[in-house]
Amino acid sequence: MLKSGKDFKKFLVLAGVIMVLMACGETNTDKNETPLVTSAPRLFSLNDVTLLNGPFKTACELNQETLLKYDVDRLLAPFLKEAGLTPKGSSYSNWNNGTTGGSLDGHVGGHYLSALAMTWSVTQDSRIKQKLDYMIEELRQCQNKNGNGYVGGVLQGMALWERIKNGDLSTLGSYWVPWYNLHKIYAGLRDAWIYAQNDQAKEMFLSLCDWGLTIIEKLTDEKMEEMLNTEFGGMNEVYADAYEITRDIKYLNAAKRFSHKWLLDSMANQIDNLNGSHANTQVPKVVGYSRVALLDKDDQFKKASDYFWDRVVNFRSVAFGGNSRNERFRDSLENYLYLEWVQGPETCNTYNMLKLTENLFMAKPQAKHADYYERALYNHILSTQNPQTGGYVYFTPLRPEHYRVYSTSDLDMWCCVGTGMENHAKYGAFIYANAGNALYVNLFVSSELNWGTKGAIITQTTNFPDEETSSIKVTVDSPTRFAMRIRYPWWVGQGGMQVNIGGKNYAAKAKPDSYIEIDRTWKNGDTVEIIMPMDIYVEHIENVNGVLAIMRGPILLCAETETESGLRIHGDGSRMGQEANGKQISLNNSPVIIGEPEEILEKLKAMQEQNDGTFKVPGLSSDGDVVLKPFFRLHDSRYMMYWMYMTEEEYTILSQGGDPSAELHNRTVDRVMPAEQQSEAEHNLQTSGYASTGMMNGEYYRMTREAAGWFQYRMSTEGRTDLTLLVRYWGNEVGARTFDINIDGTKLVTENTSGKWKKDEFVNVEYAIPANLLTGKTTITVRFVTSGSNYTGGIYGIRLLKPAE
Repeated sequence: MLKSGKDFKKFLVLAGVIMVLMACGETNTDKNETPLVTSAPRLFSLNDVTLLNGPFKTACELNQETLLKYDVDRLLAPFLKEAGLTPKGSSYSNWNNGTTGGSLDGHVGGHYLSALAMTWSVTQDSRIKQKLDYMIEELRQCQNKNGNGYVGGVLQGMALWERIKNGDLSTLGSYWVPWYNLHKIYAGLRDAWIYAQNDQAKEMFLSLCDWGLTIIEKLTDEKMEEMLNTEFGGMNEVYADAYEITRDIKYLNAAKRFSHKWLLDSMANQIDNLNGSHANTQVPKVVGYSRVALLDKDDQFKKASDYFWDRVVNFRSVAFGGNSRNERFRDSLENYLYLEWVQGPETCNTYNMLKLTENLFMAKPQAKHADYYERALYNHILSTQNPQTGGYVYFTPLRPEHYRVYSTSDLDMWCCVGTGMENHAKYGAFIYANAGNALYVNLFVSSELNWGTKGAIITQTTNFPDEETSSIKVTVDSPTRFAMRIRYPWWVGQGGMQVNIGGKNYAAKAKPDSYIEIDRTWKNGDTVEIIMPMDIYVEHIENVNGVLAIMRGPILLCAETETESGLRIHGDGSRMGQEANGKQISLNNSPVIIGEPEEILEKLKAMQEQNDGTFKVPGLSSDGDVVLKPFFRLHDSRYMMYWMYMTEEEYTILSQGGDPSAELHNRTVDRVMPAEQQSEAEHNLQTSGYASTGMMNGEYYRMTREAAGWFQYRMSTEGRTDLTLLVRYWGNEVGARTFDINIDGTKLVTENTSGKWKKDEFVNVEYAIPANLLTGKTTITVRFVTSGSNYTGGIYGIRLLKPAE
């Protein structure tokens, strides 16, 4: 076992000890130098890399101050409460507080602990360290009080874990993803040791791991698979980490038991079964697969990790590197809905995809890993921090002229708040990597690397992406031999890259999407000058005609369209407050680009760079001139990310039509998405009898089929008495499909959907609600109830609508 946190910090990212020759796009060895044999790559510790002036340093410093705003006692309250100790503060509200199992108490506390540890490693800020040490001590008291190694904030968790231990999974679904929740404190304790060298945290982490073994040890493989159908975060990852810390095989075995076979087997056999699945349930599983693959050299886990990464990056990601719509992976034939829905890619997904990318790079370093990492880091992660408040973004809509919502530190405890706390603390993680005698330069970020084993300081100075150059200076006490491998990005054309030192361009024969190697003995002051032209190009969404995004190198360029003083830009503490549910601008009224892609590119080539880092494109859209800026700099406004483009004739037709999706959204007072966990929890789902969920044609439904069986939701009326109830059905139901819809116990209507429409498409039906069922109420309960052998059929969506304006 390793003796210190510092040692393990380097050991954890080593990811194996097998020596390999690294494949690079171009190798340049100076005369009389014998090529170096290098080891498997590893990332540097966060405290080895110092961010210099630039957007990442600014974001990291703002995040540091944002973390200090949180009240640690309030974050700790769920843990103390579950341990039977008296909390020193009241729990934060929103997702982090509840009165039943349907809450996520404690999850942000775990993320916060990780973020503190990372931030301490980067900044050495004593205020951060004080909060971290205090948090560990309070959690230690909770663990001691529990007496069995357990420490967690899962509400009424002890009773749940005992039932699971005995093979009873019947109540698992009534809790809000408890293993996912618990995974955050596992990771927080692990990170407190890795990044802050807190030995107490290491002991607590391993004790918690041992407690977890007692919960799953008697579960059959079938029971484990059933349990893993409920989101469980990266439990396989943390057990793999425990194995690397201790080399005790019991932890590796646990990591494999926590590896959901439904996904592992499919991915390993190159079968894409992702459509319809909850995206951020799947990505952490594969992060765990990649950790097992690094430690155990298990080919199945390696194949699964590689295939999943390819399917998500190359087939399910949009221009800024994010993925998913309404939190799920969708069939690419439905990608047109990206332009209609406001629940765009989730930040948590990209947070975990970057972790997966790091692991795959360490297994087999390829420029494609850094190319994706760069795109996602600049365009998604960096864009999700509000530059004034430090708040974090959950969904990033692609819908034209929509906007994002940022968290408020005292109100919002979304999952993307937790990962957001970490995102902006770890920008130095992937800029560099080393493989024995080789240094990888993966990202063009202004920074300083202290390469201790080589006695070298590597200083990279750049204003990228505002400028197309970077300079790398080597500082050594005496001449030192190593190979520097500089990425040739895919977005620089053949022959466009220059990597100059001593009058020689080492990139002269290199190809895009590779690494350029300079293998030489470095002297103090040697400097590499890099030139990387950033061409303008457009990207499309698969299977969506007439839509494009504008890119400059790896940077997504967007246009700010409108800032509304009444728009809810910041979270308000409501359960679904992460959604940008304000008015939608009709697609017919949003600016479009007139012309074909070739014509559009000609217009873009004529764009004029402004002094403020923006670009003016004369006459680009139907509204005239367009000012573009990097998306990561666009905040607190509506924006154009994806643009529709068309001919003059098509635009004339479009501008005369309506936009049903915007009209429906703008009439909506409240909305339930059946079978979507958060939406159903927000609306107090209750069921009786046989109730089930499923998916058909890309949409999820809930149904029931027993005599007097029912399910119901509590919906907000906003005090209105002029509402209608909209229910979404599939238009070709057959069989016994007669059921009642009740409002607060009073029958609204008896419906029979069997053979009613006879068409293979979804149908929205509106039912008028009598005013007397709404008068004096701010909420109503909508119940769907069957009789005899009838089914409700699939209920795909429920809305309360106000009259059209």
